[in-house]
Amino acid sequence: MTYSILARDPETDHLGIAVASRFFAVGALVPHIRGGKGAVATQAFINPMLGVEGVDRLAKGEAAEKVLSDMIARDGGRLQRQVHMVDANGQISAHTGAECVDWAGHAAGPGVSVAGNMLAGPQVVEHTLAAYQAAMHEPLPRRLLTAMEAGAAAGGDKRGTQSAALCIHRTEDYPWIDLRADDHPDPLAELRRLLDVAGERFLHVAEIMPTKADFSGLTDRTSIDAAIAAEEARRKAEGRVSRSFATELGDQRQNPSVALKK
Repeated sequence: MTYSILARDPETDHLGIAVASRFFAVGALVPHIRGGKGAVATQAFINPMLGVEGVDRLAKGEAAEKVLSDMIARDGGRLQRQVHMVDANGQISAHTGAECVDWAGHAAGPGVSVAGNMLAGPQVVEHTLAAYQAAMHEPLPRRLLTAMEAGAAAGGDKRGTQSAALCIHRTEDYPWIDLRADDHPDPLAELRRLLDVAGERFLHVAEIMPTKADFSGLTDRTSIDAAIAAEEARRKAEGRVSRSFATELGDQRQNPSVALKK
């Protein structure tokens, strides 16, 4: 009922997962990431422990193939599970149980894996993977969304989609960005909107957050405020409006004529 893509960016070592499904709040249980160490997506008849234990072991330096083979051997529900992962070296390992609902399968390239079940056909994972590889010039979040959109255009989940999620970790165990559309008629389009909104303010703040290497982070807001102001000026110069519902509502409250012009 789900398809997902996970990847390790070869330029930055950042890790990301994007997922979509005809199931509520797919982002709550499918993606698991440890910054700089590894990523796991667990789906089909989901076993969240594959994700929890998987990233713990990847974080300790175990190879993806060893971790996955051991966990699948111990899981009595292995025939109904689908799970794939990437380790800190970019090595991929994947499992699609024989009893996952057709079409089910996976495909991989260097540092990237796509897996899905209950899909319109194998073209979904093939197009998702090809779109990712063709978009290496894009930042990782947009590259992952571009890939997921290609999979949707190829048929996606054969029942349609209800939810989607995008999670990116840089060096830390907390996410650099974690976006979810839990119940939406077009969840991938909603993720695009949320990513645009994140770029207006949130991602500028994320740049100076504390890390393991710098426990306090940057506490002077000057650079953040300047970056946010520059982003707003650039957006206005290009004739683009904010995609944030909150910004739009705030503009209307401050200037009722804005609402009247729509």
